[in-house]
Amino acid sequence: MQENTLSIQKTARYFTIGNREKARYLLLCLHGYGQLPAFFGRKFEAIDQDYFVVIPEGLHRFYLEGSSGRVGASWMTKEARKHDIDDNTNYLTKLVNSITQNKSFEKIILLGFSQGGATAARFYYQQQKIDHLVLWASIFPPDLQIESEVVSSPQKNYFVLGNSDPYFNEESQKETLDFYRKLNYLTIQYNGNHTIEPHVLNDLLNQLK
Repeated sequence: MQENTLSIQKTARYFTIGNREKARYLLLCLHGYGQLPAFFGRKFEAIDQDYFVVIPEGLHRFYLEGSSGRVGASWMTKEARKHDIDDNTNYLTKLVNSITQNKSFEKIILLGFSQGGATAARFYYQQQKIDHLVLWASIFPPDLQIESEVVSSPQKNYFVLGNSDPYFNEESQKETLDFYRKLNYLTIQYNGNHTIEPHVLNDLLNQLK
């Protein structure tokens, strides 16, 4: 049996919070596995009005349990992952270009939560428009090779992790935090689990202004 591929046009969904024309900063947020932007976006509803928030949806939707009920989305699986990586990068590039058309933001911040962090990291290191990358409770994609001059550049990226995150035990927390510090990321650890904590997010966004 021979595997074949065909490029097609697909309609992607994204949600926004705030006023694009009045905002000074653009915050692009990538959700985790099995989440939907309509619910994930609630974590960002109370942030400063200086931010225009854009929450794209992963290109794969599925039922969370069985064949009916609640629906979630994801960015990729192990199947045909190279094609998904390329599709995600093209999708996010087109989205950012559309949002920034005829509108200049002082800064563009990219936040990736959990599974969305890997997609965010791949996108960030392939283009030049993003000013800050925030990876929240996410594993850095092992396939991503970073040039040494990028690692040694001034600290401008962040890794955030709750100290009660069930996906990171005590040993893996230390290893993960040390790994990001070696990549010259600023690290933030807070009292919480595997979720976006609004007060931690607000403090971080205030630092980035």
